[in-house]
Amino acid sequence: MHPALHPALRLSPLILLCLFAPNRAAAQVPSAAASTPAAAMDVNRLQWLAGCWEQRSAARVTQEQWMAPAGGTMHGMSRTVAGASTRAWEWLRIAPHEGRLAYIALPSGQKETAFAATTVNDTLAVFENPAHDFPQSISYRRVGADSVVARIAAVTNGRSRGMDIPMARCR
Repeated sequence: MHPALHPALRLSPLILLCLFAPNRAAAQVPSAAASTPAAAMDVNRLQWLAGCWEQRSAARVTQEQWMAPAGGTMHGMSRTVAGASTRAWEWLRIAPHEGRLAYIALPSGQKETAFAATTVNDTLAVFENPAHDFPQSISYRRVGADSVVARIAAVTNGRSRGMDIPMARCR
């Protein structure tokens, strides 16, 4: 590789192999999604979640933005602002993960965590990870064309706790 080439333009041999290998090489890699029923992996059922959602109070504003399903995934982001400061942020995606559709969150620079889908339909999406501390469950319930209720919940020491986050569609 030319020594003057910018580091961002350098590609590892593995990436080059993936980019330029014949298609038959990719076909030999088993796909977890191939063994899962198509309906369980259909992120398109979550089209209703696409767009911008907001919860606003006098003290803070939380916005969550979801891109429409494409390529088998949805990508999103969330930000909570109080006054003039960002208090929390999160990168989100809904995508096949370990053979199932999953909600994968990367909150405020912490470790990425996946929550497997247990319910995905035209009005409800539920994702769970019982091994996680909090939340263990993340859900979105469509209330109408312009509102959803997100819920985060967990069972800790035998006690269930959770929080509903009603959001309205915003621009």
